[in-house]
Formats: sequence, C-alpha cells, structure tokens
Amino acid sequence: MTGIELGIAALVLLIVLIALRMPIGLALLGVSFIGLWMLTSWKVAWGSLGLIPYNFAANWVLSSVPMFLLLGYISYHTKLTEGLFRAARAWLSVLPGGLAIAAILGSAGFAAVSGSSVACSATMGRIAIPEMMKSGYNAQLATGTVAVAGTIGALIPPSVIMILYGIVAQVEIAKLFLGGVAAGLLTALGYIVVVLIRVKLHPALAPSTDERASWSERMSSLKDTWPVLLIMIGIFTGLFGGVFTPTEAGAVGASLATLVAILKGTFTPRRFIAAIQETVLTTGALIVIAVGASLLTRFLALSGTGDFLSSTILGSGASPAAIMIGVIIIYLLLGMFLEPIGAMLLTLPILLPVVGGSGFDLLWFGIIMTKLLEIGMITPPIGMNVFVIKGVVGSLVSTGAIFRGIWWFLIMDLALLVLLVLVPDLVLYLPRVLG
Repeated sequence: MTGIELGIAALVLLIVLIALRMPIGLALLGVSFIGLWMLTSWKVAWGSLGLIPYNFAANWVLSSVPMFLLLGYISYHTKLTEGLFRAARAWLSVLPGGLAIAAILGSAGFAAVSGSSVACSATMGRIAIPEMMKSGYNAQLATGTVAVAGTIGALIPPSVIMILYGIVAQVEIAKLFLGGVAAGLLTALGYIVVVLIRVKLHPALAPSTDERASWSERMSSLKDTWPVLLIMIGIFTGLFGGVFTPTEAGAVGASLATLVAILKGTFTPRRFIAAIQETVLTTGALIVIAVGASLLTRFLALSGTGDFLSSTILGSGASPAAIMIGVIIIYLLLGMFLEPIGAMLLTLPILLPVVGGSGFDLLWFGIIMTKLLEIGMITPPIGMNVFVIKGVVGSLVSTGAIFRGIWWFLIMDLALLVLLVLVPDLVLYLPRVLG
C-alpha cells in the first residue's frame, strides 16, 4: 500500500469512527498514530505522539484560549451580563417583537465578553425566554430567536474559533477579530429584520403590550450595562491601541471581569471556582482535538495525501467559485453532525491549501468558515444551540418546536453568507483600515 493509499484509507476510517460517535479527539489521535506507525515505524509514531503535542501546546498564542474562556465563564457565573437584556428591553419595548429584538442585542453584547455561542445561548436563554413566554410570545419565536442569537457569540470578538483558526492558518488574530465585527453586526441586524417581518406578518407571534418605559427608566437602565461596557472598552481599547497583544488580551479581560464582579458585588469564591472548573474542562477538550488535528496534519504531509488531494482538486479545472461552493457545502454538511471546532480542525489540513491555492484571502475565509460553523450550531439533527435552549426550557417546549423556530433565521443566515462571499470588502474593510 502506497503512502497516498494509506492516507486515504485513514481518512475513510476517521469518517467511519466519527459516524459511530467516537469522540473526535480520540478518533483523530488514534487514526493518525496508527497511520504514522504503518507508514514509518513504531518508534517514529511514538516520537511524534510525544513531540507534536508539546510543540502545539507550547504555542504562546494558544494561551489566549483558556483566558478568553475564563473571561466568558466569569461573566456568566457572576451575572455581569444580565443588565444588557433589561436595558435593551427598556429601549425596544415599543417595537414589534421588542423582547425578541432585545434578546438579539443582548446576545451581541454578551458575545463581546464570551467568545462562545453555547455560553451566549445558555445565558440569554435563562434571562430572555421566561420574559417572552410570560408576555405571551409564540414559543417557537421565543426559543428560536435565542438559539440563533447565540451564534453571534463566535463572530463578534473575542472568538475562540477565530483564535484557533489564526494559529493553524497563520493569520493575524487581531485582523480576524476586526473582520468578525462586521460579520457579527450584520448577523444581528439580519436577525432583527427577521423578527420585524415575522411579527408584522403575524402579530399574534408577539402580542403588543401596554408596557412602555419612560425616558427616565430608559436612562436608568443604561446603568446596568456598565460591567460589560467597561470590559469591552478595556479589551478593545488596549488591543487595537497597541497596549497589549491579542494573546495578552484574554488574561487582561479575565482579570478585568474579576475586578468588575468584585466591584458589582456578585463575586464569590464558589462562582469563581465554578468558572475555573468549566474553563479547565473546555480547554482540555479543545486541546485533545487540536493535538489530534496536528498529528493528522503530520501524517497527511508524510504520506503525501494532503498534497495529492489539494493538487487533484486544484488541477481538476474547477473554477475558484466552484471550489468555494464545494467548501461551503462541506462545512454545511459537517455542521449538521459535528461540533464547530472539531469540524474546523478536522478539515483545515486539507482545505487550507485548496483555498489558498485558489487565490482566496485566508483572513476572509476564516470569517466565512466561522459563519458556516455557527450555522451548523442551529441545523438539525445536532444543533448544539438548540439543545442548550431545550435544557433551559425543559418540557415547556419540544426540541422539534425549537428547530421549527429557527428556519426563518436560517434563511437569513444563508442570505448573509451569500452577501459576505460576493462582497469580501464587508469583512476585509476594517482589517485593512485599522489592522
């Protein structure tokens, strides 16, 4: 068996193992190790298993991942973000579907201190869904809105997906963050348009109320937003002002969130320990997947499979547009079954050379890929955000009803994706001007 044949057989085995629900990190490690053993020798395989994890984990930029996760978990456990929804509600209650729009904007605000769509959905779900249900909102609209609004968490910086992509693709993380701002804000605006159109067409989805906040109440509600605003201003001013690097920004943000929680009076040792525990567990899971992906990259390079697949695709005569359409379809399909980071790290070793060889900007592609992965967070059968919301609402709303509530938003997501593909400057303008 030649190296290329061995590599292709390994990829097929990897797909089978993932389809059988083996954890993706273990599948990557196992297949890559066995492939290296068969391709070279037992000693080389063991040597790679010792060297590659160290080289990957020793990457200084990677230290920002647990710090940004800690920032998000501290903000969540110390309830720093609850004021966002209350303020948005006070200002937007006059609009059709005002509570749903408030949930979208609240999610966008939480995204700026989280970096995780799951955390975004869980937090806003506990705050916004009970209020919408109490006001008579349609259950599908209420739960679907919060499920899709959570996807903004990986688009607006800081974003764990963008950090890992930047490390693998060798793209400047600060520029990825700037590109993500436009994509995230456009996504939030698109979701708001969906709510307005649906409620305008079917007013019964979001019954209007006589609740109207006075100007004094609106101004007073802004006081509740200071924790998130302070953290956002501190991180982005220092980051884009050159005071600290994107790698250091996570640690600064986590420290700032802790200080703000102490000032706000919501900090307790138990909540802080819970944030650290969740950070450690999440980071550990991400590292296992990332190390497995690094080992797979080494195996594909040594076997020649990576070069063979990329040269075959590039030499097929397909136009860059056709190649990009194929990449988009791959990520949309993978998003139905795999969690985002696993899907990204599984495919980048093969797709990055293809995308780069087709002349596409890797910064732009990073934002497009993030958007595609986040669409996967709401598509059946395994839409993680949907199941997070199901955990919040319990037996009040069925899983099927939540999935039915996301379809209008999914159409908007696909329309926004087409727009970002056809007009790359929407993503590249801020990195070009401010980067």
